[in-house]
Amino acid sequence: MLISRSVIICAAAASLLGCATVRQQDLAAWQGVPVQALDTHPVFVSMPMYKTMAENGMEIRNYVNSESTEQCFTSGGLQRGSNRHVRYNEFISCSENRIVCNNLFYVQGGRVVRYAPTGNCYTDDSVRPQPVIGR
Repeated sequence: MLISRSVIICAAAASLLGCATVRQQDLAAWQGVPVQALDTHPVFVSMPMYKTMAENGMEIRNYVNSESTEQCFTSGGLQRGSNRHVRYNEFISCSENRIVCNNLFYVQGGRVVRYAPTGNCYTDDSVRPQPVIGR
């Protein structure tokens, strides 16, 4: 019974990890798209963007998607945010984690040449270029 339970848990974890991947078709959808599509895209417009220029004239845009988490514990098992007070002789330990995906777009001649997400990233239909309304 223990072995079959372990197999089920491993299969479930593998299927979840399979969902959180960078899909090649999402990257390819950006090739040749006008850069204006990035300027108005509902996902990328909500992220901080950093722009640099390579020596060959290629514009590199980095749309940073990140999340920070913090956990604090005391030697008495108290978690941060609870209503208990911490005694002066208890030890407090905190840790912070930052999960980052750098959505790198390479632009030349006003068009996206390449989309290369790096870091802890996943893609789905929401990151694909959006249809232009009114044209």
